[in-house]
Amino acid sequence: MNYRRLLPNICTAMNLVFGMCSILSTIEGHLDWSALFILFALIADGLDGRTARALGVSSEFGKEMDSLCDLGSFGIAPALLAWTLALKSYGTIGIAVTIFFAVCGMWRLTRFNVNASVVHGYFMGLAIPAGGNLVAMSTWLFLSLDIDPLSFGWFYPFAIALTAYLMVSHVHYPDFKGGGEKIYMVSKIFALVVFVGILYLGSAAILPAVFTAVFTTYALFGIVNHTIAVMARAKEG
Repeated sequence: MNYRRLLPNICTAMNLVFGMCSILSTIEGHLDWSALFILFALIADGLDGRTARALGVSSEFGKEMDSLCDLGSFGIAPALLAWTLALKSYGTIGIAVTIFFAVCGMWRLTRFNVNASVVHGYFMGLAIPAGGNLVAMSTWLFLSLDIDPLSFGWFYPFAIALTAYLMVSHVHYPDFKGGGEKIYMVSKIFALVVFVGILYLGSAAILPAVFTAVFTTYALFGIVNHTIAVMARAKEG
């Protein structure tokens, strides 16, 4: 047995293990733990690729395994979590948004696999781990602050649907590896304001507020920075 290949595959499998723990926690009504398990899945997801590259054992098998686990942990698990938290109260619209999130997650992963050798320096669309954790961490924050998402009316299903759409959009998100599109100062200032604003509003539950701020800021930052980049190219043209 090649133990060097086994280690990154164990990390990948733990991604799905945590995803299943999230789903089971949701079914049992432990939504806070469900959200945390999605965060744990993100950590495992980050370790598998780094471990494989460090050991020099990256493979197509590992890449396919990673995508399948991601769909469960960051597509299906957060969709079920959002459904249980609030979307079930919106009738047919809630059902549609729940399914839409999972389908967009599948679409995002498929497109990423196909374009992996073509797209460099940025992510085309919001990465599914970020999208799934945005749903999970905001859920954790709502529960910590005893906020009912239903109090926001139709904004909640709209926000979940927007997050899903961002995953399949052509918005360019930085991958923090360098070589991507220019990051504009206006975008940085906007991100800072959003981040600080969420920390301020969620100061009574600072840990979930920090994680929610990270993923919300990243999602919105991509929209603003990409819009500015498109406008800049239009002016140059």
